[in-house]
Amino acid sequence: MIQRHDTQARMSRAVIHQGVAYLCGQVAGPEARNGDITAQTKSMLERVDALLKEVGSDREHLLSATIYLKDGSDFAAMNDVWDAWVPAGHAPARTCVCAPMPADELRVEITVTAAV
Repeated sequence: MIQRHDTQARMSRAVIHQGVAYLCGQVAGPEARNGDITAQTKSMLERVDALLKEVGSDREHLLSATIYLKDGSDFAAMNDVWDAWVPAGHAPARTCVCAPMPADELRVEITVTAAV
């Protein structure tokens, strides 16, 4: 059985299959979109927390994360926020790459999978 959450024509915000939640890409909320990498990363991870809660999971159940940075020079500052957010002993498999963003003001985006 496949469960889709907040499905639109183009995508679903989350899809659950066999106990794994696949979240769509998350970016900073409107309040932080013009902020620096620290503000954007905090906002983005707050949105991940909310979506994980919505599907019955949390950050202690993360399986993998792919982080997309607009600028590689933001890597250390983004990691400072990330390291404080990930619960000790629950770090997921993670990849971080530099990539263009869907909007000029965005500096970071993340996709995660988590056990439900």
